[in-house]
Amino acid sequence: MSQPRQRFSPFARLLHWLMAALILAMLFIGIGMIASLSDYHWLLSIHRSLGIIILVLAVARLFYRLFHPAPSLPAGMPGWQRILARASHVVLYALMIALPLVGWAMLSAAREPVVLYGSLYLPPITPQDAALYGGLRETHTVLAFLLFATFLAHLGAALLHAMVFRDGVFQTMAPGQWRRRDDAATLG
Repeated sequence: MSQPRQRFSPFARLLHWLMAALILAMLFIGIGMIASLSDYHWLLSIHRSLGIIILVLAVARLFYRLFHPAPSLPAGMPGWQRILARASHVVLYALMIALPLVGWAMLSAAREPVVLYGSLYLPPITPQDAALYGGLRETHTVLAFLLFATFLAHLGAALLHAMVFRDGVFQTMAPGQWRRRDDAATLG
């Protein structure tokens, strides 16, 4: 099996794992907001701030990726897997940007402030409108489920490459000096 020779840069890997942790936290916070009335407002304030952080990081990551392309995929990877890999990354980037924007628009339609820190607020991006708020809230929920499903598919594919295919794809984004088991055995 051929394996990619390059890795993502340390900065790209840092952004990837930071955003993975933030997105996972956001998904659990979102579930907690639905499940707990007593913690709702506290969780909502964290959810809003993290959403804006994810939006900023996703845009930064997208621009960085435009100028620093991903390492090549293994030469022996089937075409349909290449298409799925690229499509899933496009979907992830789209959702990481769209979901916070829809949340911001939803809160704007409800005239709820998006507090960044202390008295620093984001301006509203939609007019106040109850019907618009309802539609955006439903859209936000659907996009959150899509992000969760895409996140799980991405995680599953990463584990498949790391543990079954052992083709070096996982190592391009793995933190530290993670090696394939058969590589470590030949070195030891």
